[in-house]
Amino acid sequence: MPFADEIRRGAGVATGAVGLITQPDQADAIIRGGLADVVLMGRELLRRPQWPIEAAAALGQPAPVPAPYARAY
Repeated sequence: MPFADEIRRGAGVATGAVGLITQPDQADAIIRGGLADVVLMGRELLRRPQWPIEAAAALGQPAPVPAPYARAY
């Protein structure tokens, strides 16, 4: 994240953090710490498409569940 933070501060542009972000607390710390404006995830979302809903629950936040998936939760 240091690279994204350096660009964000130096150039004054929005940046994204990528790579090996797999846990909700990692993503939360990046955003809350101001290290990046967005967390981008690839492989973890391919492995676990329900990750955003699980992450919201782990962080004690509400997560809108699409109606077709509501019965599964």
